[in-house]
Amino acid sequence: MLKCFKLRLVAVIAALILCAGTVLAQDLPGIDMQRWTDLANRAEASVDEGNLDEGLLETYRNGLAAYRDQFEVARSTNASRINSLRAQISMLGTPIAGLPEADEVAFQRRELEEQLVMLNAPVMVADTAFARTNGLINEIDTLLRARKTDALIKRVGSPLIPANWPAALGIFNGALAQLWNEVGPEGATERRAEFMANLQVIVVAGLAGLLLILMGQRWSKKIVARFNRQSDGSGVNVWRFVLSLLRIVFPLIGLALLSFAMFTTGYLGEMGEQIAVIIPLFGGLMLCFRWVADQVFARNDEDALILLSQQERAQARLMVCGITLFFIANILVVHILEMDGADVSVVAIVNFPLTILTSYCLYRMGQVLRRCGSETADLEDDELTRASTLARVVRSLGTLSIGVAIAATVSHILGFYNASSFILLPTILTLITLGLVLTLQRFSADVYGAISGTGKLARESLYPIFFGLILLMLAVPLLAIVWGARVADITEVWAAFRRGFSVGNSRISPTDFIYFAVIFSIGYVATRLAQGALKTNVLPKTKIDKGGQNAIVSGLGYVGIFLAALVAIMGAGIDLSSLAIVAGALSVGIGFGLQNIVSNFVSGIILLVERPISEGDWIEVSGGQMGYVRDISVRSTRIETFDKTDVIVPNADLISGTVTNYTRGNTLGRVIVPIGVAYGSDTRKVEAILREIAEAQPMVLANPAPAILFMNFGPSSLDFEIRMFLRDVNWSVAVKNDVNHAIAERFAQEGVEIPFPQQDVWLRTAPKPVPHDENHQTDEPAGRGIVQRADGYLTMDASEDDDDGDDNGDTSDSPIDGDGGA
Repeated sequence: MLKCFKLRLVAVIAALILCAGTVLAQDLPGIDMQRWTDLANRAEASVDEGNLDEGLLETYRNGLAAYRDQFEVARSTNASRINSLRAQISMLGTPIAGLPEADEVAFQRRELEEQLVMLNAPVMVADTAFARTNGLINEIDTLLRARKTDALIKRVGSPLIPANWPAALGIFNGALAQLWNEVGPEGATERRAEFMANLQVIVVAGLAGLLLILMGQRWSKKIVARFNRQSDGSGVNVWRFVLSLLRIVFPLIGLALLSFAMFTTGYLGEMGEQIAVIIPLFGGLMLCFRWVADQVFARNDEDALILLSQQERAQARLMVCGITLFFIANILVVHILEMDGADVSVVAIVNFPLTILTSYCLYRMGQVLRRCGSETADLEDDELTRASTLARVVRSLGTLSIGVAIAATVSHILGFYNASSFILLPTILTLITLGLVLTLQRFSADVYGAISGTGKLARESLYPIFFGLILLMLAVPLLAIVWGARVADITEVWAAFRRGFSVGNSRISPTDFIYFAVIFSIGYVATRLAQGALKTNVLPKTKIDKGGQNAIVSGLGYVGIFLAALVAIMGAGIDLSSLAIVAGALSVGIGFGLQNIVSNFVSGIILLVERPISEGDWIEVSGGQMGYVRDISVRSTRIETFDKTDVIVPNADLISGTVTNYTRGNTLGRVIVPIGVAYGSDTRKVEAILREIAEAQPMVLANPAPAILFMNFGPSSLDFEIRMFLRDVNWSVAVKNDVNHAIAERFAQEGVEIPFPQQDVWLRTAPKPVPHDENHQTDEPAGRGIVQRADGYLTMDASEDDDDGDDNGDTSDSPIDGDGGA
């Protein structure tokens, strides 16, 4: 039998090799394997050479990335069928060495294994191709990053060396001359004819463009000012923001018209046409920078987004204008020199003055930002907290701006032009981007205020923070590109994010989380709807008491949420079996740390199932806390005391401790009213009076009838008790109040006295020493008697003498204070 098993194993392995070889020789479904192989071979050769153009490497990378996505899909081919076959094989069990296996079982196992081999073959090919493609992409990315790093640390000629100036300025003058020569007399006849043919269009477009450029800003300001005077309401800030965009739209349209007029003349050469194309782009960039500065450093204190004085905000707006102007001039100069094929050393020398001016404006801007939040005396505490948080961030950006301005200037002086440009221009774009995020956050708050009707109060809510986080997340890819990341790097991160991560034998991707969230949300909403239907429509029509209804509703909520989570996990395809060992290890530590919480949780379930107490019950727990049960949750129970305070009692204390439930099952309860009468009173008469009073109470039950009991012969009174059963024990205090008032009135009418404690106090002093005389005997008493009268005063017996020895027999009265002293 062992020999037969070995033969079957060899046959399966041979079939696996045969099938794998067959599939490797063929294309995967929907994938041209031969074309992929050629592309992969060329990419490997290019990476091995290491000196190809970056554009060609990017082309190879994009092609490989497309194939990698196809292989990623092919890796899951026949996944459900493969899992089914593996489950069937596992159900057959593992063959035991030395023991024979039934022929039917062995035949079925062999068939299933052969099918599994056939289905696994394309998956193996896809896995191999995916690994090769992904490796090539990583190698290309590494090579491109290394080249960029080498370019950053490359040192060119210093602009402070005078010997380098003539050559650089000559090349720059040559580029400008070439740009002008393209508009020269060559082809003048044809150009003039084209110009005259389009003269009307050129004049109209040019004049309209100039008019919009010169007057667009003024027109937009007038429109906004007129709107501010005529509008009022929760949506005024939204429309004000939208209308402020006209400050960009009007001049930008003018620049586009002017660029179109320049194109139409026909006098522009190749370089001139490229400059005309980028004019609207640069103009739009400048307008956007200016608009963001006007929003962040607004002239109106109420609309300003950063806490600065008016003078500081005006200075900040001026610095932004300078930075924008020099920034665009820098880019334009670089573009002209690159079109002429100038070397980077020439660009570094020509751009040095612009770098100095840009760095100076950035340095001044950093100084302004570092003063943010200095004027906070007039703010409230909550506004001061938010302002201080934003001020710390702004001051940090100011410090960063100062450091970048200094570092960029020093790097450019030392000859590291690429490093200087790498830190200077991205810093400016980062500040503008963050200002735009802050502006859009305010706009989103205004939109929410207009929708909700809260107006400017929406700016102080939590929603602007939520919107700000979303905007920051959207700005992260843009900032990454600004700081030198390639688009391919962003797409690579997104591709890795979509592929997910492995946990044991399972791979969890963002789509799994989306499926989980959607399914759980549906289950949660369905559970809440079922709870609402039960609570309002179904259970009130039954004979179940209120506590039982609340228990059913709560139990349905817990079961529904648990089932929703379970179905969501299954629907998302998350395999938790691989986490069983980890979960088991963690459960031990969690069990020790959270045993009280688990105990309260189990106790809460017991309370809901057993229902010793229910919502609305009047209970008293250990410690003397008394009140009504208002809510029974999983961990604790909330009791509302009679003074309208909430007491949170852990459920475990209710299960293990002593609880008195005054209204369990029904509201019937007994109340006892004690009363004492003076000695000598007619006890039968007192009993009859008390019975009449008790029977006259509307809340007292006639059956069982009230009981009047003569309890004790007290030290100062004859003690009686009225024992009454009430229809609703919740009214016990009110019934006691009415009964006591009735007793006081009837006893006054019937002449029955309610005594108060009385007591005689005798104080004894030590015997007074008397001289002994053999011939005279004295009758001096051993002590003096002091009697406490009914009015609370001490009086001395008249037969006794004063301390001075005279026998005048006078007495003295002295009141007793609260401490019992005379």
